[in-house]
Amino acid sequence: MGDPDPIAVLLKFGFLAVLYLFLLFIARSALRDLRRGDDAVPAAAAPRMAAPGPGSDGAPDGDGLSPRLEVVAAKGLKPGHAFAVRSGAQLGRAESSDVRIDDSFASASHARIYPSARGLVIEDLGSTNGTYVNGRQLTRPLELEVDDTVRIGDTELRYRE
Repeated sequence: MGDPDPIAVLLKFGFLAVLYLFLLFIARSALRDLRRGDDAVPAAAAPRMAAPGPGSDGAPDGDGLSPRLEVVAAKGLKPGHAFAVRSGAQLGRAESSDVRIDDSFASASHARIYPSARGLVIEDLGSTNGTYVNGRQLTRPLELEVDDTVRIGDTELRYRE
């Protein structure tokens, strides 16, 4: 048996390097989700989910939920269900989120909505799969306009005033 082929050795080390980088990415993503869960808005200050209206469709009954996010499509929620976002809200998979998204593509702390001088602004919080407004991925904070559609994974919400 002679010396091992240098190309084979190089390929083995290259494969190991790619494998370690992949594992590092997975661990970093998991730690980021866990860390963001601790930064959630306290329950006392959080806007709450709207109570369903008088009908059984879960639509708001005009109880002052303005501005709000209305469900277009979401696992476990009926279309028309509303979340108050006047004073801001955190969107994500975490139990402590103001707008809880039961979607495997949502991060624990996925995005946030906060008031600004001109209205409400939405910002992605470094989520793994991104936040989309009207089909375009957020790369910076964006002021929400009436009827904007916010998509996180398979969940769609519409901004209303």
